[in-house]
Amino acid sequence: MLDISGTLHVNYSPTPNAVAALSRLRATGVKVRFVTNSTKMTDESLFTKLLDMGFEVDRSEIFSSLSAAKQLITDRGYRPLLLLEDDALIQFSDIDQSAPHNAVFIGLAPSKLDYEHLNQAFQALLNGADLVGIHRARYFASSEKQLSLGPGPFVTALESATDKTAELVGKPARAFYQLALADMGLLNDPGSVAMVGDDVLADLGGGAQELGLQRYLVRTGKYRPGDETKASAPLDGTFDSFAAIVHELCPPA
Repeated sequence: MLDISGTLHVNYSPTPNAVAALSRLRATGVKVRFVTNSTKMTDESLFTKLLDMGFEVDRSEIFSSLSAAKQLITDRGYRPLLLLEDDALIQFSDIDQSAPHNAVFIGLAPSKLDYEHLNQAFQALLNGADLVGIHRARYFASSEKQLSLGPGPFVTALESATDKTAELVGKPARAFYQLALADMGLLNDPGSVAMVGDDVLADLGGGAQELGLQRYLVRTGKYRPGDETKASAPLDGTFDSFAAIVHELCPPA
């Protein structure tokens, strides 16, 4: 399982040798799934972005927190207030989003996480709506040299203001990883699956640890020195990049 943003690319630039490394990994016959908390664009837009950068990806291999959120909305009959970027909202165009809202969903949405929108969410929550974090990463790598706030602090602010606890649908929720494991036919053998990511908590904690996945951290994206020490259980390895992991685990013949 591969995280995408920060692991395979940062913004619109692949991490060092990532495109070639993915091709080498596929050549070994290893099953690959892309598990992402990306919520700024639709799954289709993300798929196109990866292809444009040169990555060999099949649309069916992408498992996103947006898709998990939509499934939850459908299963529970929510009329959600969706704090998402306009591109991501396209994925929910067939969902009834009329007021009164009975759920608030928060993703990474720089243009929507302002006072007006957060106060609208606050009012809905006070009136009984459920709070759902599509993910709650604290920050992300907006460029190779800069971190920017993720949705996590905003989810925490609404929890504090309303005394509610947000439900999480993306990484590191156990059920999210299980969707990808089931698709690979490895739900009963999670120990044979590696998870690679740049966030020791959001990618490699929670369900990834509980299920017994092999957990590898990369020093790209949002990684900061010492992040590996934040893991509550030892990682299986920390490498300079995704390509370095592939070189170690799948050395050239």
